[in-house]
Amino acid sequence: MPKMKTRRSAAKRFKLTGTGRIRRNKANHRHMLIRRSKSAKRKMRNAGLVSSAEEKRVRKMLGI
Repeated sequence: MPKMKTRRSAAKRFKLTGTGRIRRNKANHRHMLIRRSKSAKRKMRNAGLVSSAEEKRVRKMLGI
């Protein structure tokens, strides 16, 4: 059986945490920020975690 290839697009977007969860960046932080509140912009700065429903799919894309 050949090795599973990593999807490079996924590898650039997701990282593993120390506990094995998958970290992701939050969306909507590129442009049109003038209409968003300061608190919303601040929350988007921090990384989020991939939901448990999506985690299996992301792990498969990463070849984990």
